[in-house]
Amino acid sequence: MFQGASAINLDAKGRMSIPAKHRDALAVQCEGRMTLTKHPHGCLLFFPRPVWEQHREQIAGWPMSARAWQRIFLGNACDVELDSAGRVLISPELRAAVGLEKEVMMLGMGTHFEIWDAAKLAESEAEAVAGGMPDVLSNFSF
Repeated sequence: MFQGASAINLDAKGRMSIPAKHRDALAVQCEGRMTLTKHPHGCLLFFPRPVWEQHREQIAGWPMSARAWQRIFLGNACDVELDSAGRVLISPELRAAVGLEKEVMMLGMGTHFEIWDAAKLAESEAEAVAGGMPDVLSNFSF
């Protein structure tokens, strides 16, 4: 189960260092093989390859009426591997698609991660808070 936020700086080549707390788990779970794809909310989804393969099969089975969504998720999917320094290369196309610059946030979301431009995530979270708690969470409490 992946959780927590990590602030990361992309290097000049667009590589992202995976935090040590997640690197070891990814090495065991998927031998350092992951998949990145675009999400319409403006972030990248970052999956251990076995988790992605399950989602890929579901997405590939969607009806023709969902073809545009298949293009978003499958058409933008990019397989990546951890290098010897524990980094992954985010393609220029994916970086441009979601506006990743230098400062990014990697959020553990259970089975996968979201990768956000740091400023864009802060803006998105501020909008969510300003919009109030959705009705579906009305009975939720800590």
